[in-house]
Amino acid sequence: MDAVKAELDRFDALLSESADLKRLVRSPVFTADVQLKALSAILDKAAIGGTTANFLKVLTANRRLFAVADVIRAFRALVAKFKGEATADVTVAEVLSDKNLDSLKVALKSVTGKDVVLNVKVDPSIIGGLVVKLGSRMVDSSLRTKLNSIKHAMKEAG
Repeated sequence: MDAVKAELDRFDALLSESADLKRLVRSPVFTADVQLKALSAILDKAAIGGTTANFLKVLTANRRLFAVADVIRAFRALVAKFKGEATADVTVAEVLSDKNLDSLKVALKSVTGKDVVLNVKVDPSIIGGLVVKLGSRMVDSSLRTKLNSIKHAMKEAG
């Protein structure tokens, strides 16, 4: 299970880094045969094989490769549930240090009672602070949101 998750994570990283791969995955213009040939070459180069490669090829053969990002997300959720982990989506303005990531994990573990896996996304538009989504709960301490709140308060006062 861990090996498949690691390989799917690697494929997901390739997908987010390559506009060409995104186009191959999402575009209905490519036939299943073309997608399968291209995908096979990518999987070989990325050293993704076995169950993971076979699964991705089945998605391709059945013309469902466009859904691969959702499939990977669902698989991660199943693995986390099986392991008793929680997953938090964290948006930050700039890359966090390992020390800050560890502190965040400890803080979230104290809230959930579970080990927390962080999906960190960097979005400079939030200016500062962070946005944490854990299950149905969301904490938005971004500077952008605070500034917008002040702006609305000033409009109402004026």
